[in-house]
Amino acid sequence: MEPIKVNAENVGQKIKDLIKEGNAKKITVKNEEGKVVLIVPVTVGVVGIIAAPLMAAVGALVGVSANFTLEIE
Repeated sequence: MEPIKVNAENVGQKIKDLIKEGNAKKITVKNEEGKVVLIVPVTVGVVGIIAAPLMAAVGALVGVSANFTLEIE
């Protein structure tokens, strides 16, 4: 799948949308320099479990960079 560019305000919502779609096995979040800042393994069983910690991690990322790239496997 083609990488998706998102800004800091939309990264959390886009990750949640991709998880809900169910066609991703892993979502990798990279900052503007291309460095990996978060890897989210996605399985049907962990969607509810990872939601709160994931959003906390995404909230912390917002202060680090303005734009991100999401790579979906």
